[in-house]
Amino acid sequence: MTIEIKKNVQETVIEITGRLDTITAPALEKTINEDIKDTKNLILDIKGMEYISSAGLRVLLAAQKKMQKNGSMKVINVCEEVMEVFAMTGFADILTIG
Repeated sequence: MTIEIKKNVQETVIEITGRLDTITAPALEKTINEDIKDTKNLILDIKGMEYISSAGLRVLLAAQKKMQKNGSMKVINVCEEVMEVFAMTGFADILTIG
């Protein structure tokens, strides 16, 4: 998995490519915890994410909860396979997907 961060005054965009699973989820969690402290709008661009496990879902849920206190979070460019996981787990109703 690779993580690329783009920050400006208004928002933080985190681009995620590869697999978000038990092995890679801690790296994303650390990135989110360190880089969204002052962010009002978090955008997770997952156009290159090909797989997400329950560990990855947990990281997204934790980020969503943090951002509800500070601003907003949106997940964009969701591929069909990941969208199926979101739909089956109910995350499609929890996350703002655009």
